[in-house]
Amino acid sequence: RGQARRGWGRRQRALLWGVLLAVWEAAWGQLRYSVPEEMPKGSFVGDLAKDLGLQLPALQDGGVRIVSEGRTQYFVLHGKTGHLKQYFTVNEENGNLYVNERLDREEMCGESASCSISFEVLVHSPLNVFHVEVAIVDVNDNSPTFSKAALDLEIGELIPPGARFPLEMARDADVGSNSLLTYQLTSNPSFTLAMKENPGGKKQPELVLEKALDREKQSSFELVLMAVDGGDPARSGTVQVRINVTDANDNSPVFSKRIYEARVAENLPVGSLVLQVLATDADAGSNGKVSYSFGNIPEDFRVLFAVDSESGELRTASPLNFEEKHKYIFGLEARDGGGLTDHCEVEIDITDENDNAPEITILSLSSPVPEDAPTGTVVAVLKVRDRDSGENGQVSCELSGEAPLSIVASSGGSYKVVTASALDREQASEHRVTVVARDRGRPALWSSTELVLEVSDVNDNAPVFEEAAYSAYVAENNAAGALVLRVQARDADAGANGRVSYWLAGGSAGAAGAAPLVSVEARSGALYAQRSLDYEQCREFAVEVRAQDGGSPARSSTATVRVFVLDRNDNAPRVLWPAAGPGEAPGAASAPAPFEVVPRSAEAGYLVAKVVAVDADAGRNAWLSYELVQATEPALFRVGLHSGEVRTARAVSERDAAKQRLVAVVKDHGQPALSATATLHVVLAESLQEALPELSERAAGADAPAAELQFYLVLALALLSALFLLSVALAVLARLRRAGPPAVLRCLGAQRFSVAGAAFPADFCEGTLPYSYNLCVAAPARAVPEAAWPPPPVPILSAEDCKAFRLSGRFLPFKRFGIYLIPLTF
Repeated sequence: RGQARRGWGRRQRALLWGVLLAVWEAAWGQLRYSVPEEMPKGSFVGDLAKDLGLQLPALQDGGVRIVSEGRTQYFVLHGKTGHLKQYFTVNEENGNLYVNERLDREEMCGESASCSISFEVLVHSPLNVFHVEVAIVDVNDNSPTFSKAALDLEIGELIPPGARFPLEMARDADVGSNSLLTYQLTSNPSFTLAMKENPGGKKQPELVLEKALDREKQSSFELVLMAVDGGDPARSGTVQVRINVTDANDNSPVFSKRIYEARVAENLPVGSLVLQVLATDADAGSNGKVSYSFGNIPEDFRVLFAVDSESGELRTASPLNFEEKHKYIFGLEARDGGGLTDHCEVEIDITDENDNAPEITILSLSSPVPEDAPTGTVVAVLKVRDRDSGENGQVSCELSGEAPLSIVASSGGSYKVVTASALDREQASEHRVTVVARDRGRPALWSSTELVLEVSDVNDNAPVFEEAAYSAYVAENNAAGALVLRVQARDADAGANGRVSYWLAGGSAGAAGAAPLVSVEARSGALYAQRSLDYEQCREFAVEVRAQDGGSPARSSTATVRVFVLDRNDNAPRVLWPAAGPGEAPGAASAPAPFEVVPRSAEAGYLVAKVVAVDADAGRNAWLSYELVQATEPALFRVGLHSGEVRTARAVSERDAAKQRLVAVVKDHGQPALSATATLHVVLAESLQEALPELSERAAGADAPAAELQFYLVLALALLSALFLLSVALAVLARLRRAGPPAVLRCLGAQRFSVAGAAFPADFCEGTLPYSYNLCVAAPARAVPEAAWPPPPVPILSAEDCKAFRLSGRFLPFKRFGIYLIPLTF
């Protein structure tokens, strides 16, 4: 119990020194702990979070884990590499490092003077890697051992006192002071124990003969050799020494060297000669025959090497590996036929060959990485390890491939792959690079591994329409719900960030009516007409369509859609003059049919009248043509195809009937064409008085009551107009006679001249023929004094002398009862 308490006290002191050493190393950028072996699971090693300067919230949120080569911790056991579970673990709650597995320094590091475990601590938030090394301090937990249970010696009785006989050395698996051995021999008057120091510093026990032996008195001796180490508490091991006294064997074998040294390459073929030892014996016969064998060496040494018992040649029995163990020290024994022995030490140095390519291990890969990650963001942590040494184990890493990434070296053979420039998922959604690790050996060895880095999308692109402005053409009278146009916008982002919806953002679509004219389907971007469109009401309109993605925050863009309504021939021409007569307008009240008086002296080309018509349509649908389809005398009259002017086709003769009825059709150029008819009555007479009988007969030939009523109404209107004009004229003359001739009536004097009236544009938004009228009055040939009053009456001009009225560059006489009437507007 006392020894156990002292052992635990030493472990606590070793742990305290280890923690102090960790703080000192962390201050210089390298974290190192030191713990004694055989600590129980869950033992505290150090405050990892504090020593690395990490915050506990970052550990708890992002997580921390221990990684190393191949994601396990490696150890060396007797020159062989293996891997076990993690020896240490990190508590994410408090950031402390604890023992996770049993630590056995001898199992992990063998006879190496120093033993440590190196690993990387990977912190995820932010992504970083730290190199940690934990030194395993040796504890005296191993006792010295001998390879044999008993050592047999044969000593001749004639050997003089003072002769020395080397004994086998014990082996202690501990290191340092725990492996320093001292030897004790049980008391015997014939023998004592002496120590001989070898060149390597180890002490070789030797049996010293104190007095001559007499085989006849005592033929054998049994002694006990004890080996004690330098630990606290000390541990010991014993072996029995059995001495057989023989007849004359006066000389022991003697090696030519106390230490044999050799240097061989690690790729030496199996069975190659490493060295040859030589021991000589001065005796003759069997006593002088020497055989060679291994001393007290580990079993794995016997697997690697073989010694020829007769020649002393030491050869390789298995492949040597510098990375497993680069130096072997063991003992050989030479024994003669009489049982006398000698020992020597063999030191074999293994030279490194560049036979190991670098090993690349991906400790962490942050994939996918957002495309808005700043430059320098760590996306991967690599561990590169070359088991060779010297230049053969010096490794450089580089990236091969076109990618905005770079690699930077970190501590402990770690490398970080960071972003070298801004990422853009729309240009490259993933990046493939090859990490190439190359050593400096001759020839150089290299290895590679591929990194695939996916780039996650960020809503950094607004939808883009295929066209900034769209134009659509829709024929009028379309059905409600008809497809007008399909717009399309593309978003370079992915997922919800690239899912586009469409909305109406505004425009002039509602100007033509209370309800909007079009609607848009949110998913497809199709625009549909909400109702039937009318070209005559709305010829074009524009709407703003907004495309919006599903990101957060959402991005959007707009495009203008201009819709042009195409005209259809849905309006027939409308005749403005001559007005529709009885029976020509359905449902209209009876009205006198218009008529024209044409003098019988009219020549060919005489302008009779002008058919005036308009069409509410546009384009070809409003192009009007005129055609005479019915006439009393078809050869007497003709109508202009495009002007609508009715003229005499030949001179009027006395044989022509006094009453003429003309029917003209007005036709547009639509498909199919629409038309209207106009009826014109013509009376062939020199004056209105001459035409009255014809009109009476015309009225009598028709419906008698209606014609008679129409005649009397016209006659009464003419008489009332004449009386009214006469009264006004007399009143004005009476006033002027008292006041003198007014300036306003100077036009009736001697300077009468033709006056061209101003043009009055027609106010037809729906018509196709704007027109104006000019009045021309001819001056008489004789001169009249300016002061003459009252002026002579205005002569009644004949149809040939009057230069008539002009309608849009064409002449239109409009004569009633011998008076030229001037229609100014319709």
